Amino acid sequence: MRETLAKLIADSFEIAWDYLEATGELGNPDVAANHLLDTIEAMIRRGERRRLLLSNNAISAYQRFRAEQLISLAS
Repeated sequence: MRETLAKLIADSFEIAWDYLEATGELGNPDVAANHLLDTIEAMIRRGERRRLLLSNNAISAYQRFRAEQLISLAS
């Protein structure tokens, strides 16, 4: 049985959110939510359907985004 896209997005988002929250990397919840969803949705549009790959890539993309923000604030 195939998972609906809405469930795939929700599950992938929840995995990424829970990880970032548990590690203290979440930051601003609104910014985090938008960034995670944008990343997950872009990957789904390209055909990706593996939940853990979606969530792991969203986590990595958000971590890079946060690191870039910190660098730009420091300069």
